[in-house]
Amino acid sequence: MTIPPQLTAKERLQQFLMKQIAAGELIPGNSLPSERKLASDFQLSRNSVREVMQSLQQNNLVETTQGGRSRCQNLLQPHLEMPKSVEMSLALQLDVMEMRAFLEGEAAYYCALRATDEQLRLLKIEYQAMQQRRRGQSTLHKAKADLTFHMMIAESSHHLLLISFSQLFYARYFNAIHEVLSTTLKRYGRYPDGIGRQHEKIHKAIQARNAEQARLEASEHILYTRRLLEAS
Repeated sequence: MTIPPQLTAKERLQQFLMKQIAAGELIPGNSLPSERKLASDFQLSRNSVREVMQSLQQNNLVETTQGGRSRCQNLLQPHLEMPKSVEMSLALQLDVMEMRAFLEGEAAYYCALRATDEQLRLLKIEYQAMQQRRRGQSTLHKAKADLTFHMMIAESSHHLLLISFSQLFYARYFNAIHEVLSTTLKRYGRYPDGIGRQHEKIHKAIQARNAEQARLEASEHILYTRRLLEAS
């Protein structure tokens, strides 16, 4: 029986970071631990840590900004070009809502299953802040608050592809999402009561770690807004 060779400290660091990225522990766009901390934790020199970062950068897993801080790359960005539409048509808005229903249902499901206690605590704080920001704010502020809440759910799912796709999708189609909310507000003159209640149901299901209920509530929340839009 052949005994596998023991990993070097540099190899252990590289494997650790790759596993953290694959598990969604390190979120695309977020900073990695500092070189000083990694060097201390893995008993390596700063030069050795930089060599590991360079290897990860060559594989498009991280990018190093001026000043030496490294951030996780969105793995889908180099390979996924989302179509854009010059015309903000009703058809595009309805398509975006259908995609959101799927994305947010799955994000809520995995968030309920996998979010850490700390992530649930931060999500609760954001949910409460969203309730306050909704009062007396512009439609743009409401749309941003809504999207921040839903992105926090996605980024707490520990599902790398779901996080990566959600980031790209929301960045590309934010204008369509904003327009949906604007159309709804113009028609009803206020934020529909059902939306606030649905946010509460999503939040409660996630906090209770009821994954199936969280998926159902998140998907129905978007489909409800889509039905409002379709009827306008």
